Amino acid sequence: MPRVSRSPALRLYGLFTRLAQPLLRRKLRKRAKAEPGYAHAVAERFGVYDPALQIRDACWVHAVSLGETRAAGILIAELRRQLPGVPILLTHGTATGREEGAKLLQEGDVQVWQPWDTPQAVAAFLDRFRPRIGVLMETEVWPELTAACAERGIPLTLANARLSEKSLAKAERWSSLARPAYASLAAVWAQSEADAHRLVSLGAKLRGVYGNLKFDAQPDARQLVHAQALHARLPKPVVVFASSRDGEEAMLLDALRHFWTTAPSSDDFGPAAVADGNPGRPRGERARHLPRLRACDVQWLIVPRHPQRFDAVAELIAQRGFACVRRSTAEGAPEGEEIWLGDSLGEMALYYGLSEAALLGGSFAPLGGQNLIEAAACACPIVMGPSTFNFAEAAELAIAAGGALRVDDMMKAVVHALSLVADKGRCAAMSQAALGFAGSHRGAAERTAAAILALGQALPDPEPVAISLGPDATMAPGSAEVPPAAGTEPHMQAVSPQAEQILQPGEGAASASTPVPAGSPAPGERAEPVFDPDAPLVVPEERKG
Repeated sequence: MPRVSRSPALRLYGLFTRLAQPLLRRKLRKRAKAEPGYAHAVAERFGVYDPALQIRDACWVHAVSLGETRAAGILIAELRRQLPGVPILLTHGTATGREEGAKLLQEGDVQVWQPWDTPQAVAAFLDRFRPRIGVLMETEVWPELTAACAERGIPLTLANARLSEKSLAKAERWSSLARPAYASLAAVWAQSEADAHRLVSLGAKLRGVYGNLKFDAQPDARQLVHAQALHARLPKPVVVFASSRDGEEAMLLDALRHFWTTAPSSDDFGPAAVADGNPGRPRGERARHLPRLRACDVQWLIVPRHPQRFDAVAELIAQRGFACVRRSTAEGAPEGEEIWLGDSLGEMALYYGLSEAALLGGSFAPLGGQNLIEAAACACPIVMGPSTFNFAEAAELAIAAGGALRVDDMMKAVVHALSLVADKGRCAAMSQAALGFAGSHRGAAERTAAAILALGQALPDPEPVAISLGPDATMAPGSAEVPPAAGTEPHMQAVSPQAEQILQPGEGAASASTPVPAGSPAPGERAEPVFDPDAPLVVPEERKG
């Protein structure tokens, strides 16, 4: 059995992650008070598993949180379509991700927590389950995990890959860890050209620009039908603030108070971007698009991104002097309440289907924006703020298609939302444009699944490896000493060993989509794995120039 030596930087990182465990345990216990799911099966985070959990030759998919898990669900469904019965090993880092992931399991699948990124926990995980191939979703590149997979001959890939400028800068500050981690990935399939160039700059083996898996998601048809029936009974048009983040709800409530009984003026409208992508309109033309509605003439619906904030947002609404009703307690269509609170999970298609327009959460604070593709797929026009780096290309494509517009701040967002509601013709045109935009970028799931299966089926069974942990210590398979204490939350953006990075959640959901690159397999064909670290960036001809 070969011994594998480790770089000084990786040894130091392993020591750091082990020493950081008490802080992470404390954070996990704190989060479990608001989200009990964090208290479930905590030993798994350290590589201790229920003996009943048995799986071999699985396709391992890691989806850290809710957004990544929903994208993973699209990919897993396509993997099963192309290879029925493929066993799935599913891992997560957050309670919401694990809860959503449980819905994806079939008989024979296994779901556990991602191991915390120490040599001992990672080795215990890999030696126990021995996956045939690993698929990390979007951003979850960990130094220890990537190194251990490379040592064992387990191809670890990055699907639906994205990397913002902010994350690239962080990774470059810790290049002694980041570059080996990205270089050890067997294959990377990027969402967009910009993501691809950033990933290649870190040494990643780019195998294609396949687009964003989230374009392949189909809205729940039953929810849309229910929304249509409910919409017909509502006394006011609805505007939803979708996936709002901490601090943004206060911005909206303040803007609503400003325009509650007074319609916006031409000065309020401002030179914000409009649906056709132009930077603004002349004052005389803008006047024709001024909303004749006040904020009180619209039913406002707030859907917070994180369920643990539902109670806090309800309290904030009351503190601002608005009457509020919660989805979880209302039967049918609420009447008379000024603000609705969408405190349910899995009903975004219903909320979008009810709404004339959607304000994009995460884009009014400097958080990079949330998933705008889901709103577009429900034919809901989108009003976004200035911060959309998590969906940079998708945001620009949606604006160019006429299905979205960008504004400078929340005050202008409310004005433009009122303008859309007042102008039914323009609202209908943006609705159709949003739907067309969402439908024109599908296909990433089929291409990615074909590439994963081709790579996994072409490999021999992975073998365990002895890892040198120090001058006098070698860890053989199954020999890891695992602490019995409570677990951690392994959610680190990029590959920085900073305590700040380990203890704080990463950036939000995914970014843009691109068409199939030249040379990609046709639908139904199996992709052939090619490993050439010096291969040029694959960019579709129609995207060049």
